Amino acid sequence: QIQSSIFNQRKAHSPGHVCKNILHVPVSGLLFGPWFLCRNEDLKEMLESNKESLKLEAMKRIVGLIAKGKNASELFPAVVKNVASKNIELKKLVYVYLVRYAEEQQDLALLSISTFQRALKDPNQLIRASALRVLSSIRVPIIVPIMMLAIKEAATDLSPYVRKTAAHAIQKLYSLDPDQKEHLIEVIEKLLKDKSTLVAGSVVMAFEEVCPDRIDLIHKNYRKLCNLLVDVEEWGQVVIIHMLTRYARTQFVSPWREDAVFDENSAKAFYDSEEERRVDQSKPYIMDPDHRLLLRNTKPLLQSRNTAVVMAVSQLYWHLAPKHELSIITKSLVRLLRSHREVQYIVLQNIATMSIQRKGMFEPFMKSFYVRSTDATHIKTLKLEILTNLANEANISTILREFQTYVKSQDKAFAAATIQAIGCCATNISEVTDTCLNGLVLLLSNRDETVVAESVVVIKKLLQTQPSQHSDIIKHMAKLFDNITVPMARASILWLMGEYCEHVPKIAPDVLRKMAKTFTDEEDIVKLQIVNLAAKLYLTNSKQTKLLTQYILNLGKYDQNYDIRDRTRFIRQLIVPNEKSGALSKYARRILMAPKPAPVLQSAFKDRDRFQLGTLSHTLNSQASGYLELSDWPAVAPDQSVRNVEVVEPVRLPCIYLQKNGNAVKVESRSESESGSESSSSESSSESGSELDSDSDSGTDQKKNTKPKPVQSKPFDAVSWPVCVSLQASSPVFVPETSHELLHRMTGKGLSAQYRFTRQPCIYGNSMVSLQLTLSNSTDQALENIHISEKSSTGQNIHRFNAIERLEPQASVTVSMGVDFNDSTQAANFQLCTKEDEFSVSIQPAVGELLLPITMSEADFTKEQGKLVGMNESSATITMTPENVSSQSVNRKVVSVANLGVIPSGQENIYRFSGKTVSSGSLVLVSVVLKDPDAVITINTEKTVMGSMLLRQVKTALTNSGP
Repeated sequence: QIQSSIFNQRKAHSPGHVCKNILHVPVSGLLFGPWFLCRNEDLKEMLESNKESLKLEAMKRIVGLIAKGKNASELFPAVVKNVASKNIELKKLVYVYLVRYAEEQQDLALLSISTFQRALKDPNQLIRASALRVLSSIRVPIIVPIMMLAIKEAATDLSPYVRKTAAHAIQKLYSLDPDQKEHLIEVIEKLLKDKSTLVAGSVVMAFEEVCPDRIDLIHKNYRKLCNLLVDVEEWGQVVIIHMLTRYARTQFVSPWREDAVFDENSAKAFYDSEEERRVDQSKPYIMDPDHRLLLRNTKPLLQSRNTAVVMAVSQLYWHLAPKHELSIITKSLVRLLRSHREVQYIVLQNIATMSIQRKGMFEPFMKSFYVRSTDATHIKTLKLEILTNLANEANISTILREFQTYVKSQDKAFAAATIQAIGCCATNISEVTDTCLNGLVLLLSNRDETVVAESVVVIKKLLQTQPSQHSDIIKHMAKLFDNITVPMARASILWLMGEYCEHVPKIAPDVLRKMAKTFTDEEDIVKLQIVNLAAKLYLTNSKQTKLLTQYILNLGKYDQNYDIRDRTRFIRQLIVPNEKSGALSKYARRILMAPKPAPVLQSAFKDRDRFQLGTLSHTLNSQASGYLELSDWPAVAPDQSVRNVEVVEPVRLPCIYLQKNGNAVKVESRSESESGSESSSSESSSESGSELDSDSDSGTDQKKNTKPKPVQSKPFDAVSWPVCVSLQASSPVFVPETSHELLHRMTGKGLSAQYRFTRQPCIYGNSMVSLQLTLSNSTDQALENIHISEKSSTGQNIHRFNAIERLEPQASVTVSMGVDFNDSTQAANFQLCTKEDEFSVSIQPAVGELLLPITMSEADFTKEQGKLVGMNESSATITMTPENVSSQSVNRKVVSVANLGVIPSGQENIYRFSGKTVSSGSLVLVSVVLKDPDAVITINTEKTVMGSMLLRQVKTALTNSGP
C-alpha cells in the first residue's frame, strides 16, 4: 500500500516530494532498497534541497550508479555544490564522484580548487586523501604547481593513508607534466624511506613509473623493503618483487656457477674487510647475504592466496635463485592450476618456458598436466606443450598412451596439435621415431580430414630425417591420396613424391598422371606442388613424364593465379633446353633436386625466456610498451656497503598530553627526522579499516595516562586519536564436510549438484560467502555448457563459476562460487543451466555460515561485549548433559554450528568465541558460562535477528547428546 500510494503521488507532486516521503517511511529500505532508484532530475532536486539526509541519500544512489558503470556526468553541477559540506559522510561520497568526473568536467572542477586546498588541511585523514585524489584527477596543466605543492605536503603527512595517496598522485602528475620529473624524484626518495607497509607498495609503483633506472635510490632502502615485504598488501608485494628482481640482477653476481657455495649462516662475507672482499675469480662463489635475504623473505609468499604474488615470487626465484633451489616453486605453481582458466593460461605459459630448460622440476607432477575434458582449447594446447617438453626415454611410453586418447578428441584443433606433439617426440627421442611414424600412418585412415591432413604434414617432416628407410610409407600415402581432400595434406604428399621420386619410380609418374587430369580444379597450393613434381620427374624420368610435364606447364601458363603462371614459366625455361635458355638450365638438376635440410620441430616457447617471466611481454612473446629488460649478471659484484644504513639514535623530546574525552593521552614525540617518515597518527573513522589498525603502520607510540594534564599545544586540538580493537581474521577452527543437495539427478535430467560451505574467505569478494559445488553427470551422454544464468530472482550478488564446456558421462567436477547473502538467511535463488535445459535451484545458508572467525584478547572481548548490550544481547539458560560439560565438547559443539574463533580463557567455566559477519563485518560475540548444572549462553551483536537465530542453534547443539 505504501509503495502504490507513493508512486501515485508522482503524478501530482514533484519528484523531490516523493523522495522525501520515501525517506520518512521507517521501512523504506525494505520497500525501495534493491530496486527503487530516483531519476536524474529527482536526484538533482534532492541534492539542491536543504535537508542533509536527502543529499546523503542522493549521493549514495549516485555513487551506486557509478559503481554499476552508468553515466552520471550531468549531475556534476549539483554535486559540486556540496563539495564544502560539513557532513563528513556526504563529503566522502562527493569526493568519490569528483574523482570519477573531474577530468571530464574540468571547468567546473577548477572552480572548486580552493575548496580542495582547504580540505588538504582537514582533520580527517580520509578527507585529506580524497581532496588530493580529486586534485590529481583534474588533468589541466595550469594547476600543476598546486598539485606539486599538495603532493609535497601530503608526503610528510602524519597519516600513512595520506602518504599512500601522495604516492599514487605522483604517477598522475608525471603523466600530465613529465618536466616535473626531478621534483617528483625528490618526493619519491623521501617516501622510499617511509617505514609504513601501507606506503611501500605505492611508492615503489611510483618509482617504477617515474624513474625505474635510478637504482641508487633503492640502495639504502633495500633491506627495509625485503623485511617489510611479507606485511605489504598483495598488490604492493607484486610491484616490489618485480622491482627487486631487476635490482638484484644489477647488484649481485650469478649464483649459477658450478663452484658456488651456499652458506646462509656465513657472517664473514658480510663483515669482512675491503681487502678480504677482493677475491680472485678462481675462488669459489659465495652468495651475498643481501641476495640470500631477498630469497629468504620472499619464500613464505609462495603460500599466498593471491595468484599474482605466487607468480611474482616464482619468476624471482627463476631469475635469481641457484638452480638447485628452484624446485621449491614447483608445488606452488602446480597449485595455481586449480584456479580459473584465465589464471591457468598464464601459469601454464610460464611453466612451458621453464620446462624447456628444467625438465626435472615438473616431471614428478606430470599428471597435473594431463588434459581434462572440461579444459578450454588454449589450456589443452599449453598442457600438451608441457607434456612434450617433459618427454624423455623413461616416460615417453606413458605420454604416447595419453596422446593416443587426445587424438580421438572431438576438438579438432586440439587433435591436430596432438599430432604435432607426437612428431616433436619422434624427433627428440630417436628410440620412438619408428613407433610414432607407424602410429601416424595408421591415422591416415581416420575419417576426420583434419587428423589425416595434420598426420600427412607431420609425416612429411619426419621422413625428411631418414627418407631412404621409409619408401613403404610414401607408397602407402600415395594409395590414400585420392581420399585426402585437405589442400595442405595433398600438397605435402606431392612434395614427398617429387623429393623422393627416385625411391618410388613406379608410383610417382602415376600420381602425376592423375594430377594432370584434375589440375584445373585443385587449390593453388596443390597446383604449385604439381608443377614442382612434374619438373622433378622430367629431370629423373623424362621418358615416361615428358609429355605429361609439357601438358601441365601449358595449363599453368594460362592459370588465373599469377604465382602459378610465373612458376610455370620459370620451370619451363629451367628444365626444357632451347636456344634461349640461359646458363642456369644446365644446373637444373642441382637446383631442383638439391638435398633439403630436415626441419627442426621445437617448442614455440624455446626462445620466450628472453622476456622476464610473468610479464605481459612474455605472455604476448613480443616486447610490450613499458617493458624493462633484465640486465645480465655483473662479472664483479658492486660494492655492497651502499646498502648499509647508519642507525641514528632518536632524540627524545618532551611528552605532549592531549585531552581526549576528559582523559589525558600521553604521546611521546620523536625527532624531526623521524616524524616525516615514521611518526604518523591517524584520525578515527568508520571507514579507515585496516589502514589504521596497525601500530606498524603508524609508527607512533601511544600511551594512556590516568592523570589529566592541561593541553598546551593548540595544533593538536582537532586531532582525534584512534582507540580501537585490532580484529584479525583467523583460519576456521572446524570445516564441516557435509554437503547439501542443490539439484537432484531426477529433477536435473541426469545432472546432479551438491554444495558445501568452505568457511574460507571468499576470493571473489570480501562480502561474499565461499561455496564449493560438485556437479555430476549420471547420464550416458555428455552434458555441455553447464553454467549459472544471468537471471536471479533475489537481490543477492552471485559470483558465477566459469561455464563448464563439457561434462563426460558418469564424471564429476568441482567448482567454486561466491554469494553475498547480505547477512541474511534468505535463500539465494538462481538458474543452473545446461545447453538444453534450465533448473531453478536455491542455496539456503545456516546463520553460522554467514560468519568469519576473528582473533582477539580476552580483555578486548570483555570490552567489546560491554558495548553490545541491551537490544544487542540475546541470552538463554539451558541444562547441559554431562557429556557436554568438558571444554573440548563445548568448543566442538559451538564451532560446528558457527564459523567462530575460539578465544583462550583464563577461567575454566567460561568459554568465549568471536567472529564477524561476512557481508557487513559486524562483530558477533558468543559466551558460554557453566553454572552447574545449568549453562548461560549469551550472544552479543548488532545484527539482532542473526543473534536470536544463532542462539537457537547453539542451544540445540549444546543440549543434544549426540556428537
